[in-house]
Amino acid sequence: MTVVASKYARIENDLYQTEPWATEALIRHFPVAGMKIWEPAAGNHLVADVLKEAGATVHTSEIATYERPQDQWLDFLDDLPVTFGGDGIITDPPYGVQNRTAVKFAEKALERCSGPVALLLTAKFDSGSTRTHLFRDNPRFAGKIVLIDRISLLLNNESGTETPRLPVLIYAGREA
Repeated sequence: MTVVASKYARIENDLYQTEPWATEALIRHFPVAGMKIWEPAAGNHLVADVLKEAGATVHTSEIATYERPQDQWLDFLDDLPVTFGGDGIITDPPYGVQNRTAVKFAEKALERCSGPVALLLTAKFDSGSTRTHLFRDNPRFAGKIVLIDRISLLLNNESGTETPRLPVLIYAGREA
């Protein structure tokens, strides 16, 4: 399978926002009421706002300040002795080239929080052979929610990282 690189010119610390419906889909299956959640890539708080509306207390942090201030300015990937005493981490992390930044986000989240970690990732993220330590070989991995609608990272219903069609899910095994 070949993945075509995006033609979108990347800008350092560019703001990619997560449409609220994607977080709403997550919390339908993973209720957060009464939980203390850390959102470490908070941007303009679109994920945090949905979590708060669902009854969570949310601590936001970010590497840059956009239109809304964060509770804490923090580069989540820095090797600082940062831990989180709350209940869980939920974020839509930056992906980076070949999803390397998202892998680092997942690893740091698992290090910094003993509770649940939920990351909004591309549908094929868990299929990477270099990510088995996050999924197949990870006793904390509990499940995956596949979104069948395409997220527009620029909130314009046109841009995103996936092919603009409904996905096909095929299971295969040994031939009979």
